[in-house]
Amino acid sequence: MEHEFAQVIVAGRVQGVGYREFARRAAERHGVAGFVRNRADGTVEARLVGPASAVEAMLAELRKGPRHGWVESVEIVARGAAAAESGFLIAATL
Repeated sequence: MEHEFAQVIVAGRVQGVGYREFARRAAERHGVAGFVRNRADGTVEARLVGPASAVEAMLAELRKGPRHGWVESVEIVARGAAAAESGFLIAATL
């Protein structure tokens, strides 16, 4: 099965609302690997790796966000083919 990756920047009220944990749980449900982390500018960055359908499902989840936050935009800054990875981490702030 081919895998792809998407590198995204999420803007809105996405820090201090459980967004990273929300993303980690969603990644587990969809079988997506990668990471999520806060950025110093108030956005959240995520790298998603998995089958194309799983990455698309994860992007849809990221656009919704957790109940206490709101998502203004999900910008895909890079996308392409990727080798399979495993695990999804909450990484240190960039």
